[in-house]
Amino acid sequence: MIKTILITGASRGFGKIWAEAFLKRGDNVIATSRNIDHLQELADKYGDAVLTLQLDVTSKADCINAVEKATQHFGKIDVVINNAGYCVFGTIEENSEKEARDLFEANVFGTLWMTQAILPVFRKQGKGHIIQLSSVLGINSLPTMGLYSATKFAVEGLSEALQAEVKDLGIHVTMLEPNSFKTDFFGSSAIESTPIDAYEKVTSDFKNGEGVKPENIGDPIATIEAIFKVVDSENPPLRLFLGKLAYPWTQYTYGEKLKLWEEWKDVSTKSHGH
Repeated sequence: MIKTILITGASRGFGKIWAEAFLKRGDNVIATSRNIDHLQELADKYGDAVLTLQLDVTSKADCINAVEKATQHFGKIDVVINNAGYCVFGTIEENSEKEARDLFEANVFGTLWMTQAILPVFRKQGKGHIIQLSSVLGINSLPTMGLYSATKFAVEGLSEALQAEVKDLGIHVTMLEPNSFKTDFFGSSAIESTPIDAYEKVTSDFKNGEGVKPENIGDPIATIEAIFKVVDSENPPLRLFLGKLAYPWTQYTYGEKLKLWEEWKDVSTKSHGH
C-alpha cells in the first residue's frame, strides 16, 4: 500500500531524512519548506512521487492552501508529519520578547494551523494519522531550553486532547519524543539569546552535561525504521520516545515528581475543604 505523506520542514533535519526514506520505499511525499529551492534536490531525484510546496506554517492560510494543493495532486493524504520548528537557547530571563513570540508562532501555532488544516480532509476520508514532532523536552524541562520546552509542552497538551477528540473518527495522533540527535537542531536552525553574566555557570554546566555528550546524541538515520513502524501501525502509540536517553530520563523525572507529590499529599487534600 503506497502511502501519501505530507512533511513540514522537509528541507533539513528529520524532515529531510524521513522524506527521502519514504520516497525511497515507494511512498508519495508532499515536502514543504519556507524556501522551496531547498527542496529542488528531492524534486529532481523523485519526480512524480514528490510534490514540493513553499509553506510558512505560521500562516494559517498557507497551511490550508498547502493541504488543498496536496489533496488535489495526490487525491488523498494518509499522514501529516508536523516537523517544522526550531530552538531558542537561553535562560528564561535572557529570552527576548521577539524570540519568545516567534518561537511560539512556529512551534505551537504552526503545528496547530497545520493540524486544523488537515482535520477536515481526514474526517472526510474517515482515516488519517497526525504525527507531531514534539521532544523529550515536551515532557521534561532543562535549564537554558525552557522556552523551547514551553512550546513542546503546549504541543503535548493540544495533541493529547486531540487524540481523545478524533479517535472515533478513524484518526490517529502520535507525538515523537526525541532526545538529542545529530541534526541542525544545535546548528544553523538554532537561535541563542543574549547572555546575562549571572547565568554563566548554569549555561556552561548544561553545555557540558550528559545530554550533549557525543555518545548520547542519536543518529537521525536510525530513526527511519521507527517512523516506518509508526506510520504502518494499525494502532500507533500516542507517544514514542526516540533515542536511548529519552525514556530512562523520563522514567526518573516522573518517579521524582510522584515522590514529591506524595510528600505534599496531605496539604493538597486539605486544600479541598469539606
